[in-house]
Amino acid sequence: MNLNKTFLIGRVTKEVEILATTSGKKVAKISLATNQFMGKDKEDKTTFHNLVAWSSIADVVEKYVTKGQEIMIEGRIDNRSYKKKDGSNGYISEVVVEKLQLGSKPKNETQGKQEVKEEDSLPIIDEEEINMADIPF
Repeated sequence: MNLNKTFLIGRVTKEVEILATTSGKKVAKISLATNQFMGKDKEDKTTFHNLVAWSSIADVVEKYVTKGQEIMIEGRIDNRSYKKKDGSNGYISEVVVEKLQLGSKPKNETQGKQEVKEEDSLPIIDEEEINMADIPF
């Protein structure tokens, strides 16, 4: 059995590029940065990924994904070749997005800090207040 599946959680590093194929199929190109914790005495490692999203996922990306936003994707790694402007062959590895989950948007400096009000926060529940019969699983 062969499996080509990847899960990434990271931040979008630049504005999404929306293109269309000659047949009119929409594609979104996304640059994503992920971090790997390297340990207490080492600097974290950042990896940049090229993502592509097609059709309905590209529509969602176009409407809702912005630079700096955190996203989680599930997809597959695809390798392809293309002709460069100088006529030579180029090669690229990219992740084809199959599922997308939106995370927090970047803080916009012009909007100021978002204030959390007491009524917006989750209630604090003591362990003794939880009735195990109320939990559906």
